[in-house]
Amino acid sequence: MNKPSNVVLLIDDEPKIRRFLRAGFELQGFSVIEAENAADGLKAATFSAPDIIILDLALPDLHGTEVLDRLRSWSNVPVIVLSVVSGEDEKVRLLQAGADDYVVKPFGMAELLARSEAALRRYFKTATESPVVTAGALSIDLVARTVSLNSNQIRLTRKEYRLLHILATHVGLVVTHDQLLKEIWTGNQRDNIQYLRILVRKLRQKIETDPNHPRLLVTESGVGYRLQSRFEESSVD
Repeated sequence: MNKPSNVVLLIDDEPKIRRFLRAGFELQGFSVIEAENAADGLKAATFSAPDIIILDLALPDLHGTEVLDRLRSWSNVPVIVLSVVSGEDEKVRLLQAGADDYVVKPFGMAELLARSEAALRRYFKTATESPVVTAGALSIDLVARTVSLNSNQIRLTRKEYRLLHILATHVGLVVTHDQLLKEIWTGNQRDNIQYLRILVRKLRQKIETDPNHPRLLVTESGVGYRLQSRFEESSVD
């Protein structure tokens, strides 16, 4: 896989709208997850770790503002709200509640895609101060979702990229085993640290000069892992 796609979660109860959105986002290279109500949308946001969420306000089981409130209680993922209400007060209220942008129905797909790309750039720049994270000779472009080593692009699997992405957005900081397991796996796999250790070893084979003596993806014994912005010796785990 050369370039893992951004993942968009569409929360809208209208099948025609979801088909329209899916077609547009897929043409732009996104992977698409759909949810037809608030309950399914919140579940997908929790377990699928989307990069951006398109949220309709008029859902059958819960108003979109409540969905936004619940999302913002634990996640900073970009959220773009869709609504037929065009009043300024409504827009301000939603933006103050944590929405990244607001698009009024009917809308053009080109506008929504442009706003989505802008929200992703703002999000990654805020998280890391730059959309490109470097660690030694390793470079991770969080917007383009590309990884290069010594200026040569390298191929990662989806889970390898997800692991590196999480570490890159916390570059220089420890990310715990539990956090990594919860963000990368689902079900019973989320409790098995061996899956994480195997994935770390595979990623080190691709990004380290000497995988047996890692200097980029380092181990914090008993706690988690850290992506070092500067080389440092580490134990292997």
